Amino acid sequence: MKNVLELNHTEAKTYFIKAESYFTFDLPRYYIFDKLIHTLSEKIEGKLLSDFYGSYHDMEKGKPKATFPSDYENVNYRFLNNKDGRYSWRPLQLMHPAIYVSLVHKITEENNWNLIVQRFSEFRANKNINCYSIPLKSESESSDKAETVTNWWEAIEQRSIELALKFDYILHTDISDCYGSIYTHSVPWALHTKELAKAEKHNKHLIGNIIDTHLQNMSFGQTNGIPQGSVLMDFIAEMVLGFVDLELSKRVINKDLKDFEVIRYRDDYRVFTNSPQDAEFIVKHITEILMDLGMCLNPHKTRASSNVIEESIKPDKLFWILNKRGNKNIQEHLFLIHSLAKKYPNSGSLVKAMNKFLMRIKSMNKTSQNINVLISIVVDIAYRNPRIYPMSTAILSELFLFLEESEKEETINLIINKFDKIPNTGHLQVWLQRAILKHQRERYFEEKLCQKLNEPNTLIWNSEWLSEEMKNLINYYPLIDEEILNNMDETLSLDEVQLFGSKSNYIN
Repeated sequence: MKNVLELNHTEAKTYFIKAESYFTFDLPRYYIFDKLIHTLSEKIEGKLLSDFYGSYHDMEKGKPKATFPSDYENVNYRFLNNKDGRYSWRPLQLMHPAIYVSLVHKITEENNWNLIVQRFSEFRANKNINCYSIPLKSESESSDKAETVTNWWEAIEQRSIELALKFDYILHTDISDCYGSIYTHSVPWALHTKELAKAEKHNKHLIGNIIDTHLQNMSFGQTNGIPQGSVLMDFIAEMVLGFVDLELSKRVINKDLKDFEVIRYRDDYRVFTNSPQDAEFIVKHITEILMDLGMCLNPHKTRASSNVIEESIKPDKLFWILNKRGNKNIQEHLFLIHSLAKKYPNSGSLVKAMNKFLMRIKSMNKTSQNINVLISIVVDIAYRNPRIYPMSTAILSELFLFLEESEKEETINLIINKFDKIPNTGHLQVWLQRAILKHQRERYFEEKLCQKLNEPNTLIWNSEWLSEEMKNLINYYPLIDEEILNNMDETLSLDEVQLFGSKSNYIN
């Protein structure tokens, strides 16, 4: 695998102009964005996004006036994902494809890309401060996302355990609402220094300003927050967080502090020292630097320990390792997973546990277990753990096979009615629709992506600011591949929901 900074500008452009980089959350495979993104890339090549703006007649001035995306709401499509089964949610976004493509083209122009790569080399100059979240390009059969997860395991957890040989103290912390707090003007500060960026704030050729403008264009002109849900936005977040690393490096060098190591993965920090005082000193300065950028650390997720080994392994993983012994029947197996889900909601261990359970029931032809009891337990696990929606619906699709047709409809209705009690479950609706596709394709869901399945003219993005030709291209481009959809089985395949496919067990 390569991280994106090892690519040249043309390779980087190819990397970002693909669906896997355009959105990172899980959708059924019949949603296709590659063709639209590539079509727009060909149209925009060598041109400015403003060349495709629409216009209206300004009555006061008596001449046409361009329409600007920053003057319109809902330019991006907000795809709400409930976080806890209650009232907390994460606003994932499908960025407006025209703005996305334009931004990729600008970032990967040769001079701009070289400047960005050079700036990142400055961010990463201090060998005691290590970032492991630069986006990765897979060079194997695994997806980029799978390679990223593998890298997390090898680089973060394994490296943390190694550091127990060198350090006696570890402090964990992370940034509160990182993406939602990023100030768009901090991107040019990060890429060009704050002094130059402020002096050149009207320079439309400065790549930092170009990125800033694109971010505002997709957010109704707002300067607070960047969209979450794409590799490109992960990369832009790394520009700001890399700047934080650089500023921290300057401060520790000034204090001649050398006996430490900081590991950062996106907004998550692990600080290793041989004294609590040194750790507090480092976190104090991270806090001050973040404050200057409008961000802050999360006090509820800040903890320290002198047991570096134990704290290096996530507690959900330790729980699962210690409790998964022995052969259990299906219901006992589910109750164990239910216990894990209750103690460590939305954890990585829960994803793996559900994955293994899915593989177990896929191998079954019959069971004496009460299927409705199993369905009820699975639904209760999913109800409070949105991270496992895809896996849960795959399991439900397998359990439906053991029901009579008359029971299926009643059970599906009960499941949908239960989840209707939770706000902002668009992600779940998409996967429930997939699970019942062969039974109730016409069933109505409030989520617009679900509606797109049966009503192709459903509008996803606000494109009113574009010329008629470009607007019509985007509004009516087919995002559902009917051939893929028609060839799907009644149940969800492992490849649809597993990050690593058949290799999903190699990280234990």
